[in-house]
Amino acid sequence: MAVLFLLIAQLALALVLAPLVNGLIKSFKAGWQNRRGPGLLQPWFDLVKYLNRESVVSEHASWIFRWAPIVYFSTHLAAAGLVPMFFVHAPLARVGDAIVLMGLFALARFALSLAALDTGSNFGGMGTSRELTFAALVEPALILGIFALAIPAGSTSLDDLTHGGIGAAALLALAALFIVAIAETGRIPVDNPDTHLELTMAHEGMLLEYAGRPLGLLLWATHVKQLVILSLIAALFFPAGLAQELTLPALALGVASYVVKVAVLGLALGLVETSYAKLRIFRVPELLGAASLLGLMAVMATYVVGG
Repeated sequence: MAVLFLLIAQLALALVLAPLVNGLIKSFKAGWQNRRGPGLLQPWFDLVKYLNRESVVSEHASWIFRWAPIVYFSTHLAAAGLVPMFFVHAPLARVGDAIVLMGLFALARFALSLAALDTGSNFGGMGTSRELTFAALVEPALILGIFALAIPAGSTSLDDLTHGGIGAAALLALAALFIVAIAETGRIPVDNPDTHLELTMAHEGMLLEYAGRPLGLLLWATHVKQLVILSLIAALFFPAGLAQELTLPALALGVASYVVKVAVLGLALGLVETSYAKLRIFRVPELLGAASLLGLMAVMATYVVGG
């Protein structure tokens, strides 16, 4: 019963907080660029607008195109239950570990890629090719970064990895996973989530054929994915504040600590976006390759200096 309560509370928090984090990042960026940006609730207003509209489906689309948003949303919602957010144990820790988390990300990307190719759109195909190219470089960095923490712990369970060590391996893994966070959330310098220019977009190109409720689900799932990745970094490297017991004061403190940590990480993403220009498409593999190299160095550091 306690696990069910924790699961419902964590998924509800993820669904509500995910769009707000995206709005917070946009507000940070606007402030640093000396302009007046959208309000904190603007992503929620956009979601409500899309979810209240009917969708237009291409006559060339099959069932894959119709079901992909549901699969994409469901997989990221399931991923939100695998990561410890405000409690020291994740609600779905007994169901899956870090490898399952990476598998869910891959399944969501596969479903959306098929849907983007399903209608035969040029932009969908171009966005898919770029997204999958980036994924082939991002996933090794994600795996190596997590394994650098899993080797000393002797487990791939995310509950066992929330030790918050500050050794050489942990610092290298943190650098690798932060680059992964930039790439997986489609942010500058890898991608630009605020543009639909055909020469620059990757993830956005896969969504161009969607409208109405399916588009709203996809955007909501994208916000949840961003929150899950930030939550993963917070849990692995900054576990201070996680509730140790299922009592109201402990959970309240855990939620407050979690919100602060996610906001700080969102601030870091916004700072990177403000400080750097978008890389040329052929320069992105160099950045992602550096993330994999950092992950490999983190794994080696666990054997050389013991983490």
